[in-house]
Amino acid sequence: MHMVASNNRTMQRILQISLAATSVYVVATLVFGLRAHSLALISEAGHNASDMLAIILSFVAVYFQSRPATDKKTFGYQRAGVLAAFVNALALIVLGLWIGISAVQRLYAPVVVEPKMMMMVAAAGVLMNGAIAGLLWKFSGDVNIRSVFLHMLGDTLSTAAVIAGGAGILMTHLQWIDPVLSLIIAAMIVYSSWGIVRETLNILLEGTPKDLSLAEIRSAMAGVAGVADVHDLHVWSLGSSSHALASHVTIRCDEEREMSVAECAGILDKIKDALWDKFHISHTTIQFETVGCQTTHGCSAPPELEAVGAHGHHHHGHDHSH
Repeated sequence: MHMVASNNRTMQRILQISLAATSVYVVATLVFGLRAHSLALISEAGHNASDMLAIILSFVAVYFQSRPATDKKTFGYQRAGVLAAFVNALALIVLGLWIGISAVQRLYAPVVVEPKMMMMVAAAGVLMNGAIAGLLWKFSGDVNIRSVFLHMLGDTLSTAAVIAGGAGILMTHLQWIDPVLSLIIAAMIVYSSWGIVRETLNILLEGTPKDLSLAEIRSAMAGVAGVADVHDLHVWSLGSSSHALASHVTIRCDEEREMSVAECAGILDKIKDALWDKFHISHTTIQFETVGCQTTHGCSAPPELEAVGAHGHHHHGHDHSH
């Protein structure tokens, strides 16, 4: 636990530094882009704004993942970041479309840009994005941080393209290079933002997580000894990387002997282990049903335990240190 808390603090510090540096660069690219009349630099401001979003969301995720659930927020605050990502991604799509329209207009009515200023600001961006990507690399095993790392790595490459574009304008005086670069960057903004919209909308609508297959999950559960059938299976995301599952499971019983509570618990533990080991699903609600048993609810149990057999087994969390 101490190691996890220490890692969280370190990640928060790195994300704070990254956010501060990216914020300064967004303002710089916007101001100098306007001064140099470079739509490519203004586009870079928009692209780096998407990095700011990714950093903010990751910071929020790191902060909120340590907060406990409450009676009013039984799943905690895991979807706060998802909702923010959805809204901000829509805003970035609008920004990308505006840049694209402006670029097309510039192709028909060229504007003279200042390539030297364009190249200097872009060079600063390459150094900044490269440094942040280097800091984040250590923690890129965390899926949350990895998304920011990939953002910064992609920005390093796109900013390097702006330097190449500035050099091209300086040598050839072809002003169309700037709006063409802007179109490419705008397309990157829209493409990456649309991916965020699709992923977050799927989470908000409680769709099956994109990296999980319901058929594979059903097969893994049905493969546990004692399980006859798996139905009414639901899998959804609590946050961007935290999943939950609810299902009815039919268990096999000997007609001549009722299954003991211990046997039922053993099957449940094996199902939970399979879900964690293969799919990293730790929040499960599983209700047992039976085939061939004389009892109504499956497991023979003394009166005080009958409610467990009647209403199924609930497992919240998993005793694994991950």
